[in-house]
Amino acid sequence: MLAASMLLAFANSGCSGYAEVSEKEPTFHPLRSAMSQLGNVEKSINGGIKASSRDPKAAIGDLLVAARDASAHLKAVPGDTAAQDAYNFAVSRVFSIIKEKKLDPWSQPMVVPSAGGEITLTYHPDPRPGWDPKLYDFTPADRFDLSGSYVKNRTKRAGIGAPLVATGRGNNSRMKEDFTIPRIYYGVTAVVRFQGQKAIVDFEDPLNTEEISFAGRTHPLAADFTVPLAVMLATTEPRKFEIMRMLNPGEYAETARIARLQPYDPDKTVVLVIHGLMDSQATWTPMINTLRGDPEIRKHYQFWFYSYPSGYPYPYSAALLRKELDAITQRYPLKHKMVVIGHSMGGCISRLLITDTGDRLWTDLFNKSPEETKLSPESKKLFSDALIFKPRKEVGRVIFVAAPLKGSNLASRRIVRWASNIIRSPLTLLKAGTEGLQATTYKEGDLKLSRIPSSVDTLTPNNRFVKAINRIPLAPGFPYHTIIGDRGKGNSPDSSDGVVPYWSSHMDGAVSEKIVPSGHSAHQNDEAIAEVRRILLLNRKLSSDR
Repeated sequence: MLAASMLLAFANSGCSGYAEVSEKEPTFHPLRSAMSQLGNVEKSINGGIKASSRDPKAAIGDLLVAARDASAHLKAVPGDTAAQDAYNFAVSRVFSIIKEKKLDPWSQPMVVPSAGGEITLTYHPDPRPGWDPKLYDFTPADRFDLSGSYVKNRTKRAGIGAPLVATGRGNNSRMKEDFTIPRIYYGVTAVVRFQGQKAIVDFEDPLNTEEISFAGRTHPLAADFTVPLAVMLATTEPRKFEIMRMLNPGEYAETARIARLQPYDPDKTVVLVIHGLMDSQATWTPMINTLRGDPEIRKHYQFWFYSYPSGYPYPYSAALLRKELDAITQRYPLKHKMVVIGHSMGGCISRLLITDTGDRLWTDLFNKSPEETKLSPESKKLFSDALIFKPRKEVGRVIFVAAPLKGSNLASRRIVRWASNIIRSPLTLLKAGTEGLQATTYKEGDLKLSRIPSSVDTLTPNNRFVKAINRIPLAPGFPYHTIIGDRGKGNSPDSSDGVVPYWSSHMDGAVSEKIVPSGHSAHQNDEAIAEVRRILLLNRKLSSDR
């Protein structure tokens, strides 16, 4: 326990939070417009703000009148940004009041008073699964201030509508069946249209819709792509579990899974991201936040992640991933081959997706064929899944980022070896490991272990698995790229990102190699993210040319 505490203190020292959010009451600024008639809109907004605490329904009525008058102005002058801002602000405040006062216009229409007569607030039902507003609480995105190491840049799109964070009411009971996250945090944009005395809300998906028809014209749909990610990180605090998932992986076995970050769209190519040692899916936030700001990426790609307890030896994590791929591609058939991006040990896992081992790994490790190796049926199944596999047909391209494909000398250092010894392997791996060690014949120079290898062990250059897998070439027909950090020293091939040396990440057969001035977290580097964008656009072009 002391060792675990020391490692925890070391890992957390000098680190800021991934994301911190605080709520505020947005300030309404006087309208600057060429149309003097907007004075009525401003008056209605101010009236709604003043009435919100004493008479919330009357406040909603004033704000809906403001939104209706602003949309009428936009119909006359589509480019009037003051009218657009007023509309968005008024609609956002409607949702603020609904949440704050615990009102429910979704179970049945809600009638509110206004100077021009009663207005009925309702919504257009959406047939898509999970798009029932009764399942969520909505918070306007403009209420949030953000800070933290993973949300330094706020990615938005200007346009019509009120960007909202939709937070699921309670845990998602269909999480495993639908391959989603335990609780939904998603960005939607509310657009209110008026039909006489009816105010009808549409909940639009800004990752799927770029433009909408509004007030007789086509307008961009407003969006805030960062806030939902920040709220999810701040609420779930994945950092709390990263070290414990490494030190005690068996306790977090159920977290080894693929999950979608957005509704499944068969026409969009999947980008599957895989994190590294002592990390979580949260590490991809800066990249996903930036890439979602690109309309071409939004149009053609959807993001999924594979997360796993990083204390597992990575061949075992790769075996679990293959089972997840079997299940998710049966549930969500892919029209396009996915792009896999692996950081650090996630890159090692990604490598195994495009490798045909036959029984070469097995015979290299045991010096016997599978049939000749004496193991219990349970252990033989576990080793077969981890050592005998074929390339995945779902995969079309792989990007390796700071990946220790040939191992890292850092994993051989005494303090890291000590840390490896305190990782608790689950009983299933302990049993198989004991049998496997008895059946293994070591060669000179091999890392010799008295226990089942941990994730750290499978990253050492003299580990039997690392040496064996690097004698097997990658399967043909799978283009791959490397992104490597050099800490800004510009000294490759003698460089290192501080954890992984250049010689370990370099791959002779790569379509491209990009060296970025970064430490080991190269996947969060601006130049690396730009390189991923370039590769994704290239992948899209090549796919469309076929």
